Amino acid sequence: MTISVLLVDDHPVVRTGLRAVLSEHKKISIVGEAATGEEAIALATEVRPDVVLCDLRLGEGIDGIATTAALRSSMHPPAVIIISTFDRDAEVIGAIEAGAAGYLLKDADPEVIVDGIVRAASGQTALSPELTSRVLQGMSRPLPRLTDREREVLQWAAQGSSNQQIARGLFVTEATVKSHLAHIFTKLDVDSRSRAIHRAQEMGLL
Repeated sequence: MTISVLLVDDHPVVRTGLRAVLSEHKKISIVGEAATGEEAIALATEVRPDVVLCDLRLGEGIDGIATTAALRSSMHPPAVIIISTFDRDAEVIGAIEAGAAGYLLKDADPEVIVDGIVRAASGQTALSPELTSRVLQGMSRPLPRLTDREREVLQWAAQGSSNQQIARGLFVTEATVKSHLAHIFTKLDVDSRSRAIHRAQEMGLL
């Protein structure tokens, strides 16, 4: 049985590399390529791939997680594998929650990617043991949810802005900024601005 695959990546060189690697395997047939999530969704309705191999970050437009959610909710949903250079918990868990069958790293051996495609096409998951354990832990212990405003405050703080500068930039009072930071510290279980920034980056919240 041949598995039809749609490649989605905003870098032509990456798509060419993946096509070269996958084309060596008789069980896999590349049926299309897309540079954006929007292109992938439209093309998938035409070629109806068994598996979509999709980059996490697609430049302009929707990202890989949003693309996954749209593909999985389509009339003929393909299995989706996210392939990325990033393995932060928030992104891995976000992809799985969106319906991805797997999450692979771009530096994985070609055989790992091929095996992942075969597994996804047969309805199995395609995750390394390390990522599997992290996903299970993350699902049982959900990541903290920052509000949009809290995320803005933390982004300003990560750029080195003082409370006064953040207040001016967001058109709020310094007391409001301090309140947001206090909530952020509580949610991230930290006691300082630097630790909050570090923790948020580790979790993929920034």
